[in-house]
Amino acid sequence: MSIRLGYQIPNFTYPGPAAELFDTVVAQAREAEASGFDTVLVMDHLYQLPGIGPAEHAMLEAYTTLGALATATSTIQLSTLVTGNTYRNPALLAKTVTTLDVVSKGRAVLGIGAGWFEREHHDYGFEFGTFGERFERLEEALRIITPMLKGEPASLDGKWYTARGAMNNPRVRPHIPVMLGGSGERKTFRLAARFADHMNIICDVDDLSRKVAVLRERCEEIGRDPATLATSYLVMGMVGETEQEVKELAESIPDDRRNRAFLGTAEQVAEQLHERVLGAGIDGITINLIRNGHRPGVVAQVGAALKPLVG
Repeated sequence: MSIRLGYQIPNFTYPGPAAELFDTVVAQAREAEASGFDTVLVMDHLYQLPGIGPAEHAMLEAYTTLGALATATSTIQLSTLVTGNTYRNPALLAKTVTTLDVVSKGRAVLGIGAGWFEREHHDYGFEFGTFGERFERLEEALRIITPMLKGEPASLDGKWYTARGAMNNPRVRPHIPVMLGGSGERKTFRLAARFADHMNIICDVDDLSRKVAVLRERCEEIGRDPATLATSYLVMGMVGETEQEVKELAESIPDDRRNRAFLGTAEQVAEQLHERVLGAGIDGITINLIRNGHRPGVVAQVGAALKPLVG
């Protein structure tokens, strides 16, 4: 499994009625697949996130969406970026991702993280807990999920979760890859080194080189070759086709995400990513196009500019 060029869809607020919403999602996924992206990813959230739009904006449930995309695409990998561990029983999550893998004929990736959006937990009745508790839960969840994704029965009598020989059939391949997402050097990176096939780093670009170095240290601490843990970086793409559109996009970047946003034409953004992201030692790029990815042709244009960087 490798995510060298991923396309994330975090925005589901488009022109037109809700009955046509998923058609627009499918169109983006197919355009990504045709233009060189290897993975399509959706957020696992219940409300729209601050910085993208108000909570009342449209948000699709992640695994229903991915299952439907599996039937609308043929080669592209499908994942969340990333599943909130706090929303699901881990054994059931392993079953869900494995079913996605069967439906997609071997294209599922489990993206997972500790969970962070407190309002969703409050409103939906999920226990949020403390920062430390969420990571305790994530580690226990991975101890159940990772053997199940390999076809091994999972057993755990933990503080947060219990599994009693949980089985996971049918499967179509020996192992479904696991990707962790986040930036925590002490907790997330240690769990990635222990359990993951891939780490998607989410941080300000100025911090990226240091994050890559720390992740390598975490692998070396447990005797793992850092080269066996692939990496990618999540980019907020503010890609305009004209100078005026670039200017308008610049005005829409939230203050707290300016150090994660890349602004310009597709070619200009590609140059920036080559220097600042791949130059920091990252293996792959996942980009979202929050403001205009739903517009036909934009994903293809970005794919054409970025594919040579990672091809």
